[in-house]
Amino acid sequence: MPEARGTTGAAAAARSSLRPREGPVGADGAALVALDDLPDGVVLVDADRRITAVNAAAVALLGRARQDLLGSDVRRALPLQDTSGRRWWDVADPAFDTSDGHSERMLLLPGGRELLVTARYARSESGAVQRAVVALRGTGQRRRAESDAASLIATVAHELRSPLTSVKQFTASLLRRWDRFTDEQKRLMLSTVQADADRVTRLVGDLLDVSRVDTGRLHVHRRPVDLPALVREHVERLRVAGYEDDRFELDLAADLPELWADPDRLAQVVTNLVENAVRHGAGTVVVAVTHDPALDPAEPGEVVLTVDDAGEGVPPENRPYVFSKFWHGGSRGGTGLGLYVTRGLVEAHGGDVEVSASPAGGARFRVRLPAGEPPVPPG
Repeated sequence: MPEARGTTGAAAAARSSLRPREGPVGADGAALVALDDLPDGVVLVDADRRITAVNAAAVALLGRARQDLLGSDVRRALPLQDTSGRRWWDVADPAFDTSDGHSERMLLLPGGRELLVTARYARSESGAVQRAVVALRGTGQRRRAESDAASLIATVAHELRSPLTSVKQFTASLLRRWDRFTDEQKRLMLSTVQADADRVTRLVGDLLDVSRVDTGRLHVHRRPVDLPALVREHVERLRVAGYEDDRFELDLAADLPELWADPDRLAQVVTNLVENAVRHGAGTVVVAVTHDPALDPAEPGEVVLTVDDAGEGVPPENRPYVFSKFWHGGSRGGTGLGLYVTRGLVEAHGGDVEVSASPAGGARFRVRLPAGEPPVPPG
């Protein structure tokens, strides 16, 4: 049907917007994906190194019009270099690079603008390149990740500096004026120094354990462990450190089945959970050790450690993220490493840990550990 006279440019633009957007086409002629809907830049290159398609994100990242890019040689259209001054296509040219592409690289446009570039090559059975797909991404997200890493370093530095400052001040005072302090004052200062030194030791241990969890190198050395004794010992240390006796309530079952675990690692779990409740919770911290029998009477079941507090708790929508590395919820401080390490330690023992709401309205952390002697590994 012939076009009516007087059609405005706006109408023509409206018709143009109804056309299928640029994208790969399947065997049935239907678009598999609209390239302009993709959040990252995409450039399609044919066997002659000519650009056959480019999406809106790539146009924005490259700062060039689409019509200027289509049909042009990719080596001139994307004059990318690495930080050593090597031209990207000289290194990544699929005619010489026999791989299927390359993983993300940080490359530079003229003027120093940075792009993250990934390439994938589609080859025929003979190995000849049929097309290449180049993905482009700005470095904003990576910069944000680097900023998060810098924030973590600052947080860790603060967490270390605070107790170390206390240790330095108290020891300096004791050395200068030892004779002027009473025995009670000396005991208080030395107890504070010991508590702060323990805090630094735990933080350094958490940092090391994060690396072990991430790389799968976290090992446990099992032997029979008295979990109620570990709980009593840790709570007593907190009381000695100055916490009121009524801040803690213990519910430690008798006649528990034998628990095989790494005592040092299990003490670390108890420490992380109880101190997490003390720092971020409120009211009485209830620590319970109970037995959850198995359905099969011949099996020993599980030993369960539960730590409840009466603080603000963890909202249901945040609970799936509590054990993630560097997670901070609400007003929680610290490095965000303790609970991540706790989960790694519990899982290394074959157990699991979960968070829910406590009866007092705060947070409840529950650890389940398999009871009984562990099976002997084959071989």
